[in-house]
Amino acid sequence: MANTNGSFGLRPLNKLGGGANSTGLTGYTSYEIASDNTDKIYHGQIVVPLASGYIDHTTNAAGGTVSALGVFQGCEYVSSTTGKPTWSNYWPGSGADSNHPVKAFVNDDPSQLYVVATDATWTSKATARASVFLNASTSTGITGTDTTGLSLGRLAISTLATTNSLTLRVMGWVEDPLNEDFAAAGIGAIVRLNNSFNAPTGSIAAGTVSTTGV
Repeated sequence: MANTNGSFGLRPLNKLGGGANSTGLTGYTSYEIASDNTDKIYHGQIVVPLASGYIDHTTNAAGGTVSALGVFQGCEYVSSTTGKPTWSNYWPGSGADSNHPVKAFVNDDPSQLYVVATDATWTSKATARASVFLNASTSTGITGTDTTGLSLGRLAISTLATTNSLTLRVMGWVEDPLNEDFAAAGIGAIVRLNNSFNAPTGSIAAGTVSTTGV
């Protein structure tokens, strides 16, 4: 039976050590997107810090660090058309009044675990078990759907390896009766970010976000 999971990028699950997610925006940090940034940034997409002091998606990190900052959860800006505060599930790449900041909410806790759908078959539970603690990249990680604002990112099964510069580390999978067909795409893999910018030992040179899959 095919799995019901579609693409949604990275969805916060819980914290390492069993810590619970906080409710509301207290679980996130507010950063800024440059008001003239034309790159669309989707909910559930990995973002990076830039040397300019702003954030952007992972393939536009020139001049800054390429360690992953966290996962984008939406933004708030003043509309250049209506002059009113506007909440959006994604950054549409335009429409903000340049006289006001574009506030970006990012889940940036290095201990955060996420669920991400697999982009291909894991074959069996045995194969999935052997993938736990391996690293991986995402597929279609900088694309999304404007209608929902959700990222189309998925765990790229073909990239699973011990390479520590890959973006994600597999920690397991979600036991879900609607998504338990390991012979089909859409298994809910549990992952965490590798080389997080905000990790205690993190630095600009801490790691490299793979730009081939994200």
